Amino acid sequence: MMEWTSQSEDTTVDPKAPPSAQYRIAYLTKDFEQYLWFSANYGSYLQIEYFEGKEDLLKALHDYFPADAIIAHVKSGAWELLDTVRNNAGFGNIPFIILVDSLTPAVIKNARAKKADDIYAVDFAKGDLLTRLHYFTKRQWYVARKASEKIDAEKSHTPFWKRAVDVILTGSAVIVLSPVFILVALLIRFDSKGPVFYRSKRVGSGYKIFDLYKFRTMRTDADQMIKKMAAFNMYNAKTPQTDVNAEMTNLCEVCQSGDFCNRRLFLDGKEICEKVHQAQKEQKAAFMKFQNDPRITRVGNFLRNTSLDELPQLINILKGDMSLVGNRPLPLYEAEKLTTDHQILRFAGPAGLTGLWQVTKRGKGKSDMSEEERTELDIKYAKNFSFRMDLEIILKTFPALFQSENV
Repeated sequence: MMEWTSQSEDTTVDPKAPPSAQYRIAYLTKDFEQYLWFSANYGSYLQIEYFEGKEDLLKALHDYFPADAIIAHVKSGAWELLDTVRNNAGFGNIPFIILVDSLTPAVIKNARAKKADDIYAVDFAKGDLLTRLHYFTKRQWYVARKASEKIDAEKSHTPFWKRAVDVILTGSAVIVLSPVFILVALLIRFDSKGPVFYRSKRVGSGYKIFDLYKFRTMRTDADQMIKKMAAFNMYNAKTPQTDVNAEMTNLCEVCQSGDFCNRRLFLDGKEICEKVHQAQKEQKAAFMKFQNDPRITRVGNFLRNTSLDELPQLINILKGDMSLVGNRPLPLYEAEKLTTDHQILRFAGPAGLTGLWQVTKRGKGKSDMSEEERTELDIKYAKNFSFRMDLEIILKTFPALFQSENV
C-alpha cells in the first residue's frame, strides 16, 4: 500500500517539471459546476473523465479508463469509494486524492488513516496538483523498474512455437479484418478530429511497460468545449453581488435601458424578463446534455458497446508486446502491488488477449473471482503454459464470449 504524504511534505519531484497531458483523472463530484471549473483550469494538462456516482467510476476503471489518479469529493461518496478502492486488489494502489470544501485537521487525519494519497480544498489553492501527479507517476515507474529487475532473474521468454502461432493467426486475422479496420478508422476521422488510435500504458511479460492500442472513442477537444461552456454567466465563479446587480442580470437589454418591455414576469417573487429566463433554461439544458455525454463520440459509443475498440490489440500481438493467450496486461497502478517474490511470477509468462482465469471462471460457473484467485491462475499459466494448454484456452474462449459475465 502506498505511503500517505500530505501536501506540505517535501517530495523529490522537480517543481519545474513540465506538466504532462498523459495523466488520466477520474473525477467524482455531484457538483457539475465545480467539475467545469476544474476542467477549465486543468484541462490543458489532464485528461479528465467526469463521474457523478462511484459505481460508474469503478465500472469505467475496470472497462475502459485506466486512470492515473482518482479525485473524489467527500460529498459525493469519496470516503466510501476510497474504502472500496483500497480493499480491491485490482485498484489498491491507484493514487487517490480527497476533495473537500475546506481543509480541517479532522479531514486530514481521516484521509491519512484511510490511506488516501493527498487531500485538497476545491479551489486547489494550497499545494501544486500537477507536481503531485508527477510524483505519483514517477513512484509507479520506479516500482516497475525494480520489479522488472526481479523478473529478469526468471529468464522468461516466449518460445518459438508461441510466437509463430501469434504471427500466423493474428496476421491472418488482420488481413481478413482489414476492411473493418479501414471502415472504423474512416468513421472515427469523419466523426471527430484527432488520432484514430488511443494508447494506454500497460505492464506485460517480464514487467515490461508498453503502449496498448485501442480505437479512440473520445473527443480530443472536450476540454476546449468545457472551457467555452464554463464561460457562460450562469456557471461563472460564485462572486458576491449587490441586490441591484442581481436584479439587473434578470433583465434583458431593453429592460436595463429603461425602455418598456412587455415580457417581464415574476418568478419566485423576483422580477425577471421572459427572454432572459428562456435563455437561462436553454443554457442549463445544454449543460445537462453535455454532462450526460461529456466525451464519448457517437462512433465511440458504438465501438465500446460492440467491443470493436479492442481490435487494435491485434497490432500489439504482431509487434510482440503480447500474445493471443497469456496473462492480462495490467495498468501501472494495478501491477504496482504485485511485486512480492511470489506474485511477480505472473509476469514471467506472456501477456495475452485471453487467458486461463477467463475460461476457468466460466468452466466453474463462478459469478465472480477474487483478484487473489486470478493471480494464482496467472502464476499457474506462467509456470505451465504449453501448445496444448493454449489451444484448449482458445477453444474455450469462444463460448465464453457469449456469456453475460464480463470475462
